[in-house]
Amino acid sequence: MVDEQLVRRGITDTHVLEAMRRVPRHRFVEEALRDRAYGDHPLPIGEQQTISQPYMVGLMTSLLGLAGTEKVLEVGTGSGYQTAVLAGLARRVCSIERVGLLATRARALLEGLGYLNVWVRVGNGTLGWPDEAPFDRILVAAGGPSVPPPLFEQLADGGRMVLPLGDAEGQTLTLVERVGSEMRTRSFGDCTFVKLVGKYAWEP
Repeated sequence: MVDEQLVRRGITDTHVLEAMRRVPRHRFVEEALRDRAYGDHPLPIGEQQTISQPYMVGLMTSLLGLAGTEKVLEVGTGSGYQTAVLAGLARRVCSIERVGLLATRARALLEGLGYLNVWVRVGNGTLGWPDEAPFDRILVAAGGPSVPPPLFEQLADGGRMVLPLGDAEGQTLTLVERVGSEMRTRSFGDCTFVKLVGKYAWEP
């Protein structure tokens, strides 16, 4: 998976590649889909949500530029796969999931796999996690129309946020960097994610 879907498509961050080699992706999908777990495509995980394709996980993670000392906010825990990749690269991961059932499953799976630097909570991801702010990095695994103001406010000066921005039909993967109070953005191609639902995105 790593060699064929990430390296061949230009993912060069060796730390990200090794982290994704270590995470057993098949554990984060239903048993009936495990033979497809390492394919180059997203898969359903229930509750109208998906696990992102491996390439997109690798690209978003590499854009964060993790060195191992960061506190990361993840919006959209989902199955917990992206969370596990982040946990292998960051000091601490705070992950918010809107759907309680998915949060419970992901928390149990992550704990069972030994990821001890992850905290999962149920909540509105567009509001962030004020009690844990500021965050050195933020990853949003759902597409919204614009950067939710609370997330930018909770991003540390010099921090990075990666998120899909656009409409419900398709988005652009966007890197946001905070320099003082200034927001600087760069685009990294088209993508399609489930809707980011919440006060500062789409209505339920």
